[in-house]
Amino acid sequence: MQNLQSLMETLSGWVWGPYMLVLIVGTGIFLTFRLLFWQFRMLPLAFKQVFGKHPDHSGDISQFASLMTALSATIGTGNIAGVATACVLGGPGAVFWMWMTALFGMATKYGEGVLAVKYRVKNENGEMSGGPMYYIERGLKWKWLALIFALFGTLASFGIGSSVQSNTVALAVENSLGIETWMTGIIITAFSALVILGGIKSISKASSVIVPIMAVGYVAGGLIIIFNNLELVVPALKMIFTYAFTGEAAVGGAIGAAIRYGVARGVFSNEAGMGSAPIAAAAAKTDHPARQGLVSMTGTFIDTIIVCSITGIVLVMGYIMAGNSFGDQTGAVLTIGVFDKLLPGVGGWVVTFGIIFFAYSTILGWSYYGEKCATYLLGEKFVLPYRIIYIASVFIGCVATLDLVWLFADTFNGLMAVPNLIALLLLSGVIAKESKDFIARRKSGELY
Repeated sequence: MQNLQSLMETLSGWVWGPYMLVLIVGTGIFLTFRLLFWQFRMLPLAFKQVFGKHPDHSGDISQFASLMTALSATIGTGNIAGVATACVLGGPGAVFWMWMTALFGMATKYGEGVLAVKYRVKNENGEMSGGPMYYIERGLKWKWLALIFALFGTLASFGIGSSVQSNTVALAVENSLGIETWMTGIIITAFSALVILGGIKSISKASSVIVPIMAVGYVAGGLIIIFNNLELVVPALKMIFTYAFTGEAAVGGAIGAAIRYGVARGVFSNEAGMGSAPIAAAAAKTDHPARQGLVSMTGTFIDTIIVCSITGIVLVMGYIMAGNSFGDQTGAVLTIGVFDKLLPGVGGWVVTFGIIFFAYSTILGWSYYGEKCATYLLGEKFVLPYRIIYIASVFIGCVATLDLVWLFADTFNGLMAVPNLIALLLLSGVIAKESKDFIARRKSGELY
C-alpha cells in the first residue's frame, strides 16, 4: 500500500505540475481572445437561457436540468474542502487565482458545451451521447485519443466522482455526529443506488431539486456570516488581492504556491477543461450548440465566482480573526471550524450538511459521466455492470485511506483533461464558427 501511495504521489505531482496548469489556464485565455471575450459579453443572455422558457427541441433533458446535472457533479467537496486546502497551502492569495481560473475557465466551459452538442449522437437506446470522446472522434478523427479520454474518464469517476465525495462525507459526519464511517457508507450508498440505477432522467430530476436548495442554503449561511462581520470584509478582500502577488502566508512564502494551489483547486472545483461537464451538456434539449455553450459556462460562474467565493472570503475573515493563522487544521474540518466560530451554533452545521448534499449530488452527476465513458469503451451492454461497480465504490470510499483516495482522484482527473484540451485548441475554429452562426441567425430572426 505504501508503494502504491508513493507511486500515485509521484504521478499526481507530474500530472498537476506547472505544464498542466499552464495548459488549462492557457486554453481558457486562448479561447477568451479567440472568441473576443464572449463569456463576458454574453453572460446576461447565458443566464436568461438558464432560467427562461424555451421551445422543445431534440434531446433527453431540459437545458436547466442539464446545467443542474453538470452542477451536481461540479459543486462538491472542492467548494468546501478544496478551497480550504488552497488557502492553507497557497495563503489567502490563492482565492484570487481561483477567480482568475474561473473567469477564463468560462470560455473553456463554453467551448466544451458547443462541441458537445455539435458532435453528439443518438445511441441504440434513443438517448443522446456526447462529450470529448465524441468530438475528438468526429471532429478530429482521432479515435485513439477519444479512447484514451474515455479510459481516463471512467477511472476518474471512481475517484473524484464517488470515493472522494463519500470519503469526505463519512469523515465530516464522524467528526460532527460521531457516526462510524462504515455506517455512513451504507446510508449514502443506498441513497445513491436509488437514483443512479434510474439513469440520466432520474439523475437530472434529483439534481434539479437538490442543487438549487443546497447551493442557496450554503450561500445564505455564508452571506449571513459576511453581513454579521462587515468590518472584516474589506480587510479580507485587501488581503486576498495583496497576497495573490506577494505570496505571503503561502507555503514557503512563495507567490508560486498561491498561484499553483489557487489554480489547481479552482480547476478541481469548477472542472473547466476537464471534459466532464460536456457529457451532461450533450443530453440537453437545444436548437443550437452555442445556446447550450452559454448555459454550460454559467456553471463555472455559479460554482467558483459565487459558491467558492463565499467559502474563500469567510475563511480569510476567520484567518484575520485568528491573528493571521489557520492553525493546524485544513480541508473540510477547517471550513466547519471557521463557519462555527463566525456563526456560533449554526455555522458548523451549515457546512456539515452542505458537504453531505454537495458530495451526494456529485456522486450522482459523476455516475452519468463515468457511465458514458465506460459505454463508449465497452458498449451499451456495460451500463448496468458499470452502475453496480460505481455504487460499490461509493461505500469503499467511506472506509478507504483519505490520502490515497485524493491522490487517485487528482491524478486521473488531470489525465482526462489532456485529450480534452487538445481537442478544444484544435477545434477552436469550429467553436468560433458556431458562435458567429448563432449571432447571425438570432439577428435574422431564425433563432429566438
